Amino acid sequence: MLYGADYNPEQWPEHVWDEDVERMREASVTTVSLGIFSWSRLQPTPTTWDFDWLDRVIGKLHEAGIGVNLATATASPPPWMSVEHPDVLAVDENGATYWHGSRQHYSPASPTYRRLAAQLVTKLAERYAHHPAVVMWHVNNEYGCHLPSEYSDAAQTAFRGWLQKRYGGVAELNEAWGTAFWSQRYGQWEEVMPPLKAPYSRNPAQLLDYHRFMSDMWLECYLAERDIIRAAGATQPISTNMMGAFKPGNYQSWAPHIDVITDDCYPDPLDPQRPRNTAFQRDLMRSLKPGTPWLLMEQATDAVNWRRTNVSKQEGQLAAETAQSVGRGADGIFYFQWRQSRAGAEKFHSAMLPHAGTRTRTWQEASALGGQLAALPELPQPKDEDARVALVFDWENWWAIENPDHPTTLDYLSLVREWYGALHRRGVMVDIVPPEQVSDRHHLAIAPFLYLLRDEGAAALTRFVESGGVLCAGPFSDIVDANDRFRLGGFLQQLGPVLGVGLEDFRALPLPSATAIAERAGTAEIESGGDHPSSSDHVELDLTDGSTLRGTHFAEALWADDAEVLATFRTGPSATRPALTRRVHESGGQAWYVGTMPDPAALDAVIGRLLREASVAPVIENLPEGVEVARRGDVVTVINHGPTAATVSIPGTELLTGEEFGSRELAPQEFAFVKSAITS
Repeated sequence: MLYGADYNPEQWPEHVWDEDVERMREASVTTVSLGIFSWSRLQPTPTTWDFDWLDRVIGKLHEAGIGVNLATATASPPPWMSVEHPDVLAVDENGATYWHGSRQHYSPASPTYRRLAAQLVTKLAERYAHHPAVVMWHVNNEYGCHLPSEYSDAAQTAFRGWLQKRYGGVAELNEAWGTAFWSQRYGQWEEVMPPLKAPYSRNPAQLLDYHRFMSDMWLECYLAERDIIRAAGATQPISTNMMGAFKPGNYQSWAPHIDVITDDCYPDPLDPQRPRNTAFQRDLMRSLKPGTPWLLMEQATDAVNWRRTNVSKQEGQLAAETAQSVGRGADGIFYFQWRQSRAGAEKFHSAMLPHAGTRTRTWQEASALGGQLAALPELPQPKDEDARVALVFDWENWWAIENPDHPTTLDYLSLVREWYGALHRRGVMVDIVPPEQVSDRHHLAIAPFLYLLRDEGAAALTRFVESGGVLCAGPFSDIVDANDRFRLGGFLQQLGPVLGVGLEDFRALPLPSATAIAERAGTAEIESGGDHPSSSDHVELDLTDGSTLRGTHFAEALWADDAEVLATFRTGPSATRPALTRRVHESGGQAWYVGTMPDPAALDAVIGRLLREASVAPVIENLPEGVEVARRGDVVTVINHGPTAATVSIPGTELLTGEEFGSRELAPQEFAFVKSAITS
């Protein structure tokens, strides 16, 4: 288990370095990420280089047995570059230039930036590729975090080249973008621009492609640096740190090119859904490279500095969040950062070693946690059979569904997290994958709000059902193709035959003006087999147990062409029409469709029925409220996130103590790793 932090020795006089190394050993630090923002120190002028200080730091760490995750330092170009090469600077959609003085102010499409970055990486790789202290390479840092899109001249030129590669000719581009609308037809490539400032709605296909383009630009930068490192003979793993469900970067397309997934995660202690949201992020990272452990590359030891209110973590919360990462596949835990900064924008951000020193709770908790992780035996790799449920989450769909000019405004990530939360509360392990990666290792696949559905994704979901899997789709799914165009013939053109339903219209419901997600206004009531007149703006669903539940966002007008109607809308714009359907296939597979977004109670009921139909069991039955459980091979992790003690029963041996776990009361924020015979 790797343990450590970002280390920025260039911010401190050299006499502090020896103390740093000594303290790192006390805290059970095994590895540090080094040099992430050191470009101006490594190359103080265009023609001078200084690696001597880095040699000394690496030497001290190596002598102490501490490994180095060496950064390429390309995340923040030095000021001299902006002055001498202004063409490297990023530009916003209004044409205003981003200057140095912060970080990440460069255009990833700039040939000059790429050339100068390659020069730096080449020198680093040639110097340290075979250094015994270097155990890993850290390319750039948080690509796109502060600059998800930019519109410089370099970006315009690169965008045209990207489009030519994707579509071939201008005629093909016009067809894909539907430019006959509003007289947008292009005659030559020079007329094609990024989606710059415009007086009204911009072309949705153009917006979608610009998301793709920017994500690919960041990936191209990564690949260029990776290839330089490999060419120098480096054999260590190479990665770049991701940021969970980060909309601008399509990590599902990046993952095949990255040796080990690394993630930065900063949950807000004030977020009541924090355990659910962080679990979603860990499972997303685990799902990017199935069967391969990942690394938590950054988390905060305590408060951050960039929220409106930066509250401290409660006692034990740091350890509980760390255990959650380990239980969901992490083989390394790191922080930003090692020593708290004296100056700069992040001087209030917590660190392993705070300004107040080693008598602080932060230092004591981080050091104790390092000792606990060091005491763990080698953990099993995540296995395919750990998760039998696939939750479909797709970046291109995310970009498309949140374009403007739709029937209603949707927060795709929040809606998918609600489906995930119903599974998380039950203690069910989940893979979070694009539709193409739903496979026979899964028993249940859930695909909510899959507005943009590629041909390959539809084929994978169809195969899944025909092979005996249980699929639940909808609402607002299978609406457009990969270019955000309606398919000829209407909606549900790909999944309709599998589901046995047709879709006439979406019939959006009013959204709340200001309320919590789980308390939306404009709901719709649905019931099983009912025939009642419309009486409200919500619909009720009566399940077989007689419960009445509600749905939100849509009350879709459905036709049950070849499907069993399990529930109908009682009220709302689609009263008496099907709301929940199921088609059973000869293979035993089932295809469900839900024409609304179930509210929390309804969602729990629907999830319960789907799990029973798919024969999927939780890791632990009857999980107490506030308690989280995860499986990693034969290791079960249990965490009490709740405010009161909770009793949990797991047959097996606790890894940290060697004692039989049995039935145990866990205090708030207490966790345990249990080697158990529990299987999926």
